[in-house]
Amino acid sequence: MPPVRGRDFKDALFAEFARIAAAFASPKRIELVDLLAQGERNVETLAREAALTLANTSRHLQVLKGAGLAVSRKDGLHVLYRLADPLVLDGYRSLQALAQARLAEVDRLVRDYFGDGDGLEPIGSAELLTRARRRDVVVIDVRPREEYAAGHIAGALSVPLGDLERRLAELPANKRIVAYCRGPYCVLAAEAVRTLRRRGRNAVRLEEGFPEWRDAGLPVGAGLEATGRAARRS
Repeated sequence: MPPVRGRDFKDALFAEFARIAAAFASPKRIELVDLLAQGERNVETLAREAALTLANTSRHLQVLKGAGLAVSRKDGLHVLYRLADPLVLDGYRSLQALAQARLAEVDRLVRDYFGDGDGLEPIGSAELLTRARRRDVVVIDVRPREEYAAGHIAGALSVPLGDLERRLAELPANKRIVAYCRGPYCVLAAEAVRTLRRRGRNAVRLEEGFPEWRDAGLPVGAGLEATGRAARRS
């Protein structure tokens, strides 16, 4: 077999790199990566959360799988997907950081939605950990319950955004409420804080999301053990 020429090697290598870039070259595929960062999900759940049809979700997942970014397994009648490796999440975060650093429009969008003007100044993970240990805050996870069950900040209560108004009475009125969701660009926690403040509650959002908290080695839990009633007794 003749030796591979340097030009052929570079062309082949950069073509493989381009497969990864192409997998990220869709807003909806990036959103699916963001959802899979929360944990393993079936196609139906991913389609619902990403506002896609099942057919389109499956096509996007096949692209991610073909690029080695996602893997799947069968669970009865369902196909479950997860990120193939923690490096995939690292790549996604690098993409976020690069876009915010180099694209003025990204920075403008973030400031317009999460900016200081609406009183949604977030707190960081270190501050939340200190306050949670002093038990002077109530932490609520406003993601869907299946995401909470797969993993959550230790001691947090599962209060999905759609249930917040109905369950407001379960949250103590004399403590600050900290809401968190999927990551620094997730809108669920911001919407929860707006709702809580309209109802006269002292509420802020966590600057990061559950994946960042988990990957920092901070305390996590799993399952559905926490309830609003537990918060009310604290």
